[in-house]
Amino acid sequence: MKAADQFKIKTFAVLSVLSLVLYIIGYSDITVERVYSGGLYQLTSVIQRLVSSLFPFAIGDFLYLILILYVLYSLWRVYKRRKILRKTDAVRLPLQAVNFCLVLYVLFKLLWGLNYSRPQVATQLGISNEKYTTQQLVALGRFYIRKLNSLQNIPKKNYELKELRQTAKAGYDALAQKHSFFTYKSPAVKPVLFSWFITKIGIEGYYNPLSGEANVNMRLPSTELPFVTCHEIAHQLGVGREDEANLIGYLVASNSPNQNFQYAAAYAVLKNILFEIRIKSQEDYDALYETINPRTVADFKADRDFWRKYNNQMFGYLDVAFDQFLKLNNQSKGTDSYQDIVLWLYNIHKKDL
Repeated sequence: MKAADQFKIKTFAVLSVLSLVLYIIGYSDITVERVYSGGLYQLTSVIQRLVSSLFPFAIGDFLYLILILYVLYSLWRVYKRRKILRKTDAVRLPLQAVNFCLVLYVLFKLLWGLNYSRPQVATQLGISNEKYTTQQLVALGRFYIRKLNSLQNIPKKNYELKELRQTAKAGYDALAQKHSFFTYKSPAVKPVLFSWFITKIGIEGYYNPLSGEANVNMRLPSTELPFVTCHEIAHQLGVGREDEANLIGYLVASNSPNQNFQYAAAYAVLKNILFEIRIKSQEDYDALYETINPRTVADFKADRDFWRKYNNQMFGYLDVAFDQFLKLNNQSKGTDSYQDIVLWLYNIHKKDL
């Protein structure tokens, strides 16, 4: 056996053991929180953001592009050599492909992925999981409609990314004085590079584990941008689950002194609440909708028109893929977990209802 083949086999053995260890560690949320989320990740994530903040563009998008081009180039090489491949290649090439996938898995888990296995953020913040009734859900909807109605006359803001980043950072800093969970060092918030394509497939923003960057789709309507920015920063802090990133994003934006951030927070979560109410009681939904101020109704329409403009034929396929990704990372409800924010909002505000 050639030395190169022996190296591939040894590499496979090491990567397999490491992958198995990381997989098993993911079953202990306490271990993940103490050793990784509250320990190693606090160091590596800050280093990532320090490096990526040196560049004015999203370097993570370029890393993704390089990765994709490398895979395509490797496949092309195999295709070109298909007629001269030897019998030993029938083992060597699949082993090389498996090793590549294992490297990606280990990197993902170490750079960010283990955060999916940390204890529930709501529990760490002392937020109850008490269930609500339909009547209480409707009351929650009224609460947020009143909040939006009180903010309807604030001037609309056309944001530059720098202002979004600075305002969101100030919001995190303010909450960090009350709870260390919100400590946010070395901000690295970037606009997505391929915004037309990203919008076409229905993505508002994303966290890049390769670079530690929070990427925001600046094509979005201005009403959406403050909440999306705060949401993506939550992922930078090690919040893996989407529902929990929504919670953190909401807490930061709603407590910001900036009224546009307050409006964006209430606007974002009201959509979740109305969705839930519509499922449970169409009559209550219709009655509530009639009480929403004209500006917010116009924002709803602008959202629909925006996404209709891009005609997201791929969105359904992407949603299915992302649903499976979430389920593979300890979110058994998949994309349905986005609605868990409603439960926490009720428990945060039930005294106000």
